[in-house]
Amino acid sequence: MARLRYELSAHAAAVIAERRIENAWIDRVLENPERIEPGKFDPELTSALGRIAERDGRVLRVVYNDNVDPPRVVTVYFDRGLKGLP
Repeated sequence: MARLRYELSAHAAAVIAERRIENAWIDRVLENPERIEPGKFDPELTSALGRIAERDGRVLRVVYNDNVDPPRVVTVYFDRGLKGLP
């Protein structure tokens, strides 16, 4: 399978390492999100959300800007406010 084409902001790269988030999980959520939400504070950003079985089904939020080429992931985190997705 070809890897998705996107770039990571410096912040995203740092938090991925700090939070032990695997790139494969980011790819999985971006390729097949369970939910997509518009940015709350920045209309340029979108959140892709998906449960990660390897982390007890916790919801991974991948915030990205797809108005640039390649799309830029700006942050990634497990959303504690979401216990599951409808």
